[in-house]
Amino acid sequence: MLHRIVVGLLLTLFLIPVTTIRAADKADSRAIEQAVAKGINFLKVKGQADDGSYSSFAGIGPTALVATALLRSGVSPDDPAVAKSLKYLEKTVREDGGFYGEGSTHRNYETCLTMLALAEANRDGRYDSLLKKAESFVKELQWDKGEDQDPSDVAYGGAGYGRSKRPDLSNTSFMIDALKATGNDYNDEAIQRAIIFISRCQNLETEHNTTEFAAKNPDGGFYYTPAAGGSSQAGETDAGGLRSYGSMTYAGLKSMIYAGVKPDDPRVKAAVEWVQKHYSLEENPGMGDSGLYYYYHLFGKALDAIGQEQFTDASGKTHHWRAELAKELISRQQADGSWVNENSRWLEGDANLVTGYALLALTYCQPKSEQK
Repeated sequence: MLHRIVVGLLLTLFLIPVTTIRAADKADSRAIEQAVAKGINFLKVKGQADDGSYSSFAGIGPTALVATALLRSGVSPDDPAVAKSLKYLEKTVREDGGFYGEGSTHRNYETCLTMLALAEANRDGRYDSLLKKAESFVKELQWDKGEDQDPSDVAYGGAGYGRSKRPDLSNTSFMIDALKATGNDYNDEAIQRAIIFISRCQNLETEHNTTEFAAKNPDGGFYYTPAAGGSSQAGETDAGGLRSYGSMTYAGLKSMIYAGVKPDDPRVKAAVEWVQKHYSLEENPGMGDSGLYYYYHLFGKALDAIGQEQFTDASGKTHHWRAELAKELISRQQADGSWVNENSRWLEGDANLVTGYALLALTYCQPKSEQK
């Protein structure tokens, strides 16, 4: 009898930590569901204007992003709040096929975000015609031979805030997302042109990148743009290189995977190595808390695209990144269900936009088999 008790106690002692570890490895589905429900409620009850828009002072982008976040969080396209936002977005369509506000200088950004929302809601083909025209519009905006850009030009293949502006990695990343969402695969010519530009946004000297910046800071990360003299939101190195930072590195890595660049390609390997060295959920590496929720969204999207449930950083520590991301986001949620960044740069002081980013990030916190 005593032997059985001792054995039982030993088994219990061994089983408790194993069970605890396994539970810690996996995101808390119930906690995620509760956080998502609170976020959805905030957007429906407190965030939406009577016309269906969200934070329209910033154009139609926030409305499109929030609608996408709600749809990907499981809210039906026929839900009154979502349907109202979709109607609002439909009214912004232009004769050229784009979706943007009057006088907007963010036509690529606004159209791509609207494409994502309409594609997510297009379960019965109701938006087929609008999406086809929008696809043609953003492809027309791309910097290519139509803008007298030669493939050797650093701007070639990129997308920006308009033809009069330089292309950048953020806009180009949104364009790839929109084209992918509307059924274009990695062989699409516009996506392949985009990868030419994105490769030149990487701090890595290869046959794909012979820009003046490639060898000045060869850490494998990404920055904002090599065009028009080059720019990084994280600044420059003493050697005149453009500093890599988190949000753009995850945007570049995700875009390369979407465009069919293989895991053993030097560009992907170098980007992954940068992420391993700078893995963080406390900040947007290289930028502190600037653009933090935009970073969380890209963090989830890129690591989900890699397809690994665990990610090992440069120190050898294994991260169950989905669970870690969920825990971080849940800890930052406000009492009213919203999220907001204390650093208001890039509109992250706006609770509607930031709650949209947070909900999108949370969609990647469940294993692929459990994602909606």
